[in-house]
Amino acid sequence: MNGTLNKVMLIGHLGDDVKMHYFDGGNCIGRFQLATNEVYINKTTNEKITSTEWHNLVVRNKAAEICEKYLSKGDKIYVEGRIKSRQWQAEDGTTKYTTEIQVTEFTFLTTKKETGNHKQNQEQESAKNTTFDASNEGLPINDLPF
Repeated sequence: MNGTLNKVMLIGHLGDDVKMHYFDGGNCIGRFQLATNEVYINKTTNEKITSTEWHNLVVRNKAAEICEKYLSKGDKIYVEGRIKSRQWQAEDGTTKYTTEIQVTEFTFLTTKKETGNHKQNQEQESAKNTTFDASNEGLPINDLPF
């Protein structure tokens, strides 16, 4: 072990639907924002204060397709991943920076796309707790053949 750790765990609500981007070769990524809230009481005014933090999340390949299929704005999700910062040149020549959460695991806590069809509900239940390894090209780690 090299003595460092880059791990993020979040529970929050989607700020919008998952936005997909497809690449040559069949790979894809999904991007969405996740809102987490901190609620506290202001001791001087006794007022309840809610502070919202927005996180940019990125999911890849099969995980992205699952998120796009089942998640929509407002849904609650648990994610694990790592922080990744990147930069790029905008069209106007300026350098842009962003910090993202590269999602490696997720669990759907609530979804609005639940249907009455029993088969689709079974698919959703199997997709609710899924572990993905980016180095394994998005294939589930826990997908054992026995």
